[in-house]
Amino acid sequence: MTQQSRFIDDRMAALLETDEDLRRMVAGDWMRYRASPALQTLTREANATCEAINRIYYDDAEEAMRLFRGLVPGAGAGIDFRPPIRIDYGARLVIGDRTFINADFMVIGGGAVSIGADCLIGPRCGIYTPNHAEDIARRLDGWELPRPVTIGNNVWIGGSVTITPGVTIGDNSIIGAGSVVTRDVPAGVLAAGNPCRVIRPIAEG
Repeated sequence: MTQQSRFIDDRMAALLETDEDLRRMVAGDWMRYRASPALQTLTREANATCEAINRIYYDDAEEAMRLFRGLVPGAGAGIDFRPPIRIDYGARLVIGDRTFINADFMVIGGGAVSIGADCLIGPRCGIYTPNHAEDIARRLDGWELPRPVTIGNNVWIGGSVTITPGVTIGDNSIIGAGSVVTRDVPAGVLAAGNPCRVIRPIAEG
C-alpha cells in the first residue's frame, strides 16, 4: 500500500475518475471545494454518517462503532471515542491502535490526517487542514490548499486545542489545553500557548 492509497477508500476512488478538484485534493494541490460536485457529495455523506453515530451512540454503541469504522477505514484496533464527532472525509483520516478521542472532535478539510497509536485527544479539539488563498481574486474563486497533519504515537492533546494545516507533532509530546498549534512540535516535549511553543522537555521515568 502506498502512502497516498492509505487515504483513499473505494467511494473516493470511484469519484476520482470524474472530478478534477478531487484529484487535486488527493494530490495535495490547490483545489476548489465549491466547484466540485464530488467533494460536496463526499462531505455530505460523511457528515450524515457522523450525525447518525452521534445520535445512536449511547443507545447502540456497537452499531455506532461499526458506522465509525465504515467512515474511517484507517482506524486501528482498540480505538475509543465519545460523541459528538465531525469528520469531513473519513478516508483522509488514519488513527493508530488504542487511541482515545474525547467529545467534540472535529477534522475539517481534505488534507491527510494521521494520528498515531496510544494517543489521548481531549474534548473540543479541532484539526483544520485547508489553507484558503490569500490572493483576493483566488479566494473569491474558492481556491484552497489541503495540507497534511501528522500526530505521532503516545501524544496527549489537551482540551480545546486547535491544530492548523501542515503541522506535525512528534511522539510522546503533550499539548496544553487551549493551545493553537501553528508550527511543528518536536517529540518528547510539553508545549502550550497561542501560538503553541515548547515549554520544556518531558522527563522520562
